[in-house]
Amino acid sequence: MRKLDHKLNPHSVQHALQQRWTALSSREQNLLRWAAIVLMLASLWWWGLAPALNALREAPAQQARLDAQWQHLTDLQTQAQTLQKLPRMTQAAALKALQNSTTEHLGSGAQLNTTGDRSTVTLNAVNPEALSRWLAQVRTQARAVPVEAHFQRTAKEANPAKPSGAAAPALWSGSVVLSLPAS
Repeated sequence: MRKLDHKLNPHSVQHALQQRWTALSSREQNLLRWAAIVLMLASLWWWGLAPALNALREAPAQQARLDAQWQHLTDLQTQAQTLQKLPRMTQAAALKALQNSTTEHLGSGAQLNTTGDRSTVTLNAVNPEALSRWLAQVRTQARAVPVEAHFQRTAKEANPAKPSGAAAPALWSGSVVLSLPAS
């Protein structure tokens, strides 16, 4: 086994490569040049152009998502500012508005119990659209803030007027704890 006594320096490596290059035939030199060009173009594509083109291709969809998020945040900001501008409501007025809204939207499907500044609404087989409208109205008119909610989907009782194969819409049961404004 032969020992390498001399250190590799850039000049000796360059000189060795130059000798090897001149030893190649003209055809082999051309093939290596073309291979180097292909590798450079592939590298340019993979690391330079392809990521940029992907970003351009995905930009409209990403912009649409960001615009939707921005619109949602703007709507929430407007709603919050509107609620802040409303005059302060007493706890008694808030409770009255909560009772009216519960009776109007949920009817006999809800029972209201109030203790201090918290009200618990127990729901029994309530229509999801009515529940959604009720929550929105309670938030704005009674200024009640949902603190805790527990919902369960329940199947609607079968309607004898409908054919047996018809799917009944789901209803919601559970409870919602609301915080009323302080007196």
